[in-house]
Amino acid sequence: MSNPVKIYVYGAEVKCASCVNLPSAIDTFEWIEAALSRKYPENNFEYIYVDLNAPTNDVEKEMSERIVDEDLFYPVVVINEEIVAEGNPRLPDIYKKIEELQGA
Repeated sequence: MSNPVKIYVYGAEVKCASCVNLPSAIDTFEWIEAALSRKYPENNFEYIYVDLNAPTNDVEKEMSERIVDEDLFYPVVVINEEIVAEGNPRLPDIYKKIEELQGA
């Protein structure tokens, strides 16, 4: 892969009502980062955590608004601007998207 894969995890300090018993968004972000670093040690991934209430640029703001408007369960995992998982993300779904990007 020539361009780094951007892996965003959107979430908030306060969990969504349906996600009360799940790990926090920041815990999920750290878990995904650790898992992908182990599975793909040679790849250049850019990991970005975005607080839904404090996006830092237009892309993050637009996705944050979409998550709220569509009542998606967070954390929401976005890879290269495509939503891959929400709520309780599954690593196989994330791996599948990365492998699609790699052409595997």
